[in-house]
Amino acid sequence: MGLFTEVLLLPLAPVRGSLWAIRQALAEAERVYYDPATVRAELALLERRLGEGEITEEEFDREEDALLDRLDIAMGRISGTGDTSGTGDGTTS
Repeated sequence: MGLFTEVLLLPLAPVRGSLWAIRQALAEAERVYYDPATVRAELALLERRLGEGEITEEEFDREEDALLDRLDIAMGRISGTGDTSGTGDGTTS
């Protein structure tokens, strides 16, 4: 049965290969996006922009909250808790 299935699905091999490549690219993008070092660097840049007057206090607060939520998720991934709610306590807000 396995050989018969493989022969029937052979025309779909390029699609399966493309899906695999997309999944790999997405996994790498998520790894970089949630990397704590990347998030901390973005926080430092944000603070510099505030200090230089490039952004307002409101913009800083909004972007800082988003980055801290992302850092919270990243730390949850590292610790293995899988908490992606952004609250850090295992509950959803």
